[in-house]
Parts: sequence; structure tokens; C-alpha cells
Amino acid sequence: MTEQRAGGRQQRVVVVGAGIGGLTAALSLHAAGIEVEVLELAREIRPLGVGINILPSAVRELVELGLGDALAAAAVPTRELAYHDRFGTRIWSEPRGVAAGYRWPQYSVHRGELQRLLLDAVHHRLGADAVHCGMAFERFEQTERQVRLEVRDRAAGRVITRDADLLVGADGIHSAVRGQLHPEEGPPIWNGIHMWRGVTEAEPFLGGRTMIMAGSNRRAKFVAYPISRGRAAVNWVAEVRLGRGASVAPEDWHREARVDDVLPHFSRWHFDWLDVPGLIRGAPRIWEYPMVDRDPLPRWGTGRVTLLGDAAHPMYPIGSNGGSQAIIDARALAWSLVHAEDPVAGRAAYETARREPTAAIVLANRRMGPERALAIIEERAPGGFDRIEEVMSHDEIEAIVRAYQRTAGFDAAGLNAARSWSCPPSGSPVAVPAT
Repeated sequence: MTEQRAGGRQQRVVVVGAGIGGLTAALSLHAAGIEVEVLELAREIRPLGVGINILPSAVRELVELGLGDALAAAAVPTRELAYHDRFGTRIWSEPRGVAAGYRWPQYSVHRGELQRLLLDAVHHRLGADAVHCGMAFERFEQTERQVRLEVRDRAAGRVITRDADLLVGADGIHSAVRGQLHPEEGPPIWNGIHMWRGVTEAEPFLGGRTMIMAGSNRRAKFVAYPISRGRAAVNWVAEVRLGRGASVAPEDWHREARVDDVLPHFSRWHFDWLDVPGLIRGAPRIWEYPMVDRDPLPRWGTGRVTLLGDAAHPMYPIGSNGGSQAIIDARALAWSLVHAEDPVAGRAAYETARREPTAAIVLANRRMGPERALAIIEERAPGGFDRIEEVMSHDEIEAIVRAYQRTAGFDAAGLNAARSWSCPPSGSPVAVPAT
């Protein structure tokens, strides 16, 4: 591949953050012939966290990066998303992945396993020194020709500098890069819903490839899906809307919780096909989080600095879009840099391609996307129902679901026909791919 150059030399990009988006960016930039270095705050990258769903639009990008076989070995192809009320009665279901007509699966996978898979690929392709851990971003300054950033080496306790043609903040919802770009912005915005998450070894339910949502965010909702085969590791999320006057302190972000914190909200949720209290009690560790996002930005970056993934567009966990959109960001960034005259123009083209579509998803997720139908059904039939048609018509449900699918890009025919974000071997331009 032709090396991509800035002022007669190879472009150099520094990515802050070695999460899913940051590592995918490193692989995509490298594949495009761009030099890249990743700086990570954590002293060590370990397979932490719980489950995540990756949509076909993002799976396609990972497959085109040559990660299809590794991903298939680590993940479960999701066949169906089924919605239920809080008594376990099915409301409706949707096919997912290949079953919905996509050329690529939807995958459920442990977030730590996906991060490890990406990190292994980065080390193999870019070298062991491509990712530097224990590096705390502190500040950047720009000139017309470069961006210089300062990071603190946490082990040595000293500040070091890096010069680059482009700085990418992929450092999550509490992004330090975003903080310098938008210093007037306050903390993340909480919607009053608190979440507990865990992974429990359990027998497969509903065929072993189904993701379920039960209840609604009016009061309490439970999500579960397998992230391994056989006697499965089942990822679960318990969401509860707290009462008036409740608050979430900064130290409540991503901390370990007790089973007694979450179990009382779901103690009677015994379905014929799933024992919800049993799943909660069976988790070795439980984590708690507030459901938060940030307002969409009028611009992500400026000059030679931009944002990616949760640093750019943190969103509620609705529609399996968080990690998927970060992967697509990474691919769009590399494509835009290759096909621009210089890194500044590439940064602007990337933001033009990605800012408005992701902002629309953030706002749609605030309206709870297709899960809005669950809240309406619970409001109309708080004690359950015998026939869903007596509570909400098929057309009413369909209208809510399809409206979100259009916003979030759930279009199998469109994705199957879309041009690739991959850069051609010749480096020559191709038509702008669909987003």
C-alpha cells in the first residue's frame, strides 16, 4: 500500500485510549499505511468488563480487518432479540444478524475478550511497542504543522511529549482530550436509571442464541444474553429507575456492588424459561453504573485533534450501538485521512461523515428507541396481559421499532450493498461509503 504522507513524510497519528475504538483505529490506520501509536492510562490491559453486542455493520469492519475467524471463535452469533413483560410473557421478537438478512452476523461477546483480540492483532501487526500503558494524557497544543501532547508516565512520574500530525481522543466518556477541547462542558448527564451488570454460568435459554429484554425502564428492566456456547456464560444487565431525590456521586461510576443491592428489585422475576434471581445470585462479581450520556457536540475537534467512540458520542446502552459505532468511527477515520489532502482536511471529512449520524443515535437512545414500546405496554397493562393485541397493536409496535431502525442504520439491504471503508491497495479514491 502507498504510504500516506503529510508534507513529504509519512503521517503520524497518536491515539489516546486502548479500548475497542482506539485499538480498532490503530489497526485501521496501520492498514491504510499511516504510522500510529496508542497511549493507554491503565498500567496493564486486562480482559475486564462484561458482555457487549457488536452489530453486523461493525462486524463487517472487523471482518475486513482480517479478524473474522478470531471473532467467530470468541463470540456467539445472536439469532434473535425477544421482548417480554416483567412476567416473562413474550411481546414480540426480531431476527438478528444473518437471520435478519445481513451478510455478517451480530455477535455477543465478552468485552474483555474482544479487547484482547484487538490488542493481540495490534501487537502482531504493529509491534509490541505500538501500545504504551500507564500514560496519563495531560494536555495538547497545536501549530499549523503538528500537534504536541504531554502525557505523564505513571510509573516514572515524569511528563513526556509526543508530536503527531493528528491526535485522536478515544479515552471514553470521561475523556481528558474532550475536556480540553470543550472545557465548558459539565459531567455526564444521568437519566435516573441505575444499572447492575454481571456474568453468570447458566444453562442456555430460548435456544442459546437469543438476547432478551424483560420489563421496562418505567420501573425495572432485565437484559440477558449468552456470550459463550454450551453451558453458557450469560451476560445480564439489571436496570432500575430510582425515585425522586436520588443522585449518583462521581465515585459511583463503575464500582463493585453487592447482590443485595440489586436482588430485591427482581426477587419475583421467575419465568418458565429463565430464573432471573438465580442469575443475579450466581454472578461471581456484580458491577454498578449510572445510565449516563452527554449532549451531542456541535463539533468534535479542531485543527489536528478529534474524538472517537465514547469520547465523541457517549450514548445510553440502547440498540447495541456503543461499541459498534466506535468501530465504525475508527474505520471512517482511516478512510478519511487517506483520501484527504492533509490531516486537517481528513479530520474534518471524518467528522462530517460521523458526527451527525451518531448524534441522531444519541438522541434516539434518550427516547429509549424500540424499548419505548415496552414502557407503553407496561403503562397500559401493569398486571400483565393474555393477548398483546389487546394492549398494543402490531402496527403500533412496528412503527416504533422501524423508526429507531432507520435512525440507527438497521438496514440489511443498505449495509450489504454499501461500499467498504477499507482503503484500496492502490490508495486511489473510491466512492464515499454509506454510513
